[in-house]
Amino acid sequence: MLKLTVNGVAHEVDADPEMPLLWALRDHLNQTGTKYGCGIAQCGACTVHLDGQPVRACQTRIGDVGEAKITTIEGVSGKVAEAVRTAWRGLDVVQCGYCQSGQIMSAIGLLSENRKPTDADIDGAMDGNVCRCGTYQRIRAAIHEAARTLA
Repeated sequence: MLKLTVNGVAHEVDADPEMPLLWALRDHLNQTGTKYGCGIAQCGACTVHLDGQPVRACQTRIGDVGEAKITTIEGVSGKVAEAVRTAWRGLDVVQCGYCQSGQIMSAIGLLSENRKPTDADIDGAMDGNVCRCGTYQRIRAAIHEAARTLA
């Protein structure tokens, strides 16, 4: 039995420590906002936060999480999260929406560390978050808008 703290709630998961965090979240804890995309940490759809840092849940083994606090799209909160969500809605970023939970989690991670990101900062932080619909310009604009809100 492994102990995981997800969105502030302690859980026990009866699973192999080698299981990817993504499957523990989706299949054992019903946190389905975190999406499966590629399974090799290249698309970013499965991005969650471990102790506030964005990580790819498809390549993070539950046995390696330890006592880190896991935050999924369902549990993200606070001033930065609200600024990002508001900017995402205001600029109509979402097209199909599949990648957006990962995009939002990465954007929150960036703005939690850097309240005045440049385009290069945004590109670096969002690298590896793939949007098949190509909403990259709206994503960048929303991150800049969220940063202005936070300033």
